Amino acid sequence: MKVFLLEDDNAISMGLKYSLEKEGYEVTLTENAASARNAWKTGTYDICILDINLPDGNGYDVCKFFKEKEDVPVIFLTASDAEVNVVMGLEMGADDYICKPFRINELMARIKTVLRRSGKRTGGAGSGDASVEKLGNITIYTGEARVTKKDEDTGEETTVELTALEYRLLLTFCNNKGVVLSRNQLLQDLWDVAGDFVNDNTLTVYIKRLRDKIEKDPADPQIIRTVRGMGYIS
Repeated sequence: MKVFLLEDDNAISMGLKYSLEKEGYEVTLTENAASARNAWKTGTYDICILDINLPDGNGYDVCKFFKEKEDVPVIFLTASDAEVNVVMGLEMGADDYICKPFRINELMARIKTVLRRSGKRTGGAGSGDASVEKLGNITIYTGEARVTKKDEDTGEETTVELTALEYRLLLTFCNNKGVVLSRNQLLQDLWDVAGDFVNDNTLTVYIKRLRDKIEKDPADPQIIRTVRGMGYIS
């Protein structure tokens, strides 16, 4: 999959390029509106990631220029989540936006979602159907935001009803398999995405509720395990 990346901050752009290439994407990097227009080749790219604030213009104009050439998926990077910025971006034809600072895992998930919606198959970032993620006997259909639990004895799949925050928490563990996540990391992730206040006590409640819904034995969790003094691991 080929990604067109427009970002004027060198530290951010090089970090993004490295992360995307590590996931198997081929990246064309530009740093301003003029170079973006010059580098554009119709029919070449699967998705565009465009910074809004540029030294010689803005991402909105670049998006309009690209969209006049072809209907390529676009994700905006913005330093502000003000409603006017979001609405303007969507009206320009953008498929999604993400606010700085952002987490790489969150951006990767959004890229996959936009590519699926546009009918493009994701090439890096794993094999098989990118819209399906598995965590133990739990299957997450990210394109539908649906979660199922497989009965180990009968093999039957049943739908697990999760709240928005419970679903986000499950995705966080799924995107960080084998990695110990501290409580602070989880709190920051839930705050960043939901925009709601989640304190330490609330996180404990959400962990318990999620375990009650997905674990075979919540008292002896195997999917989301506690690492004493450090946090949790999946």
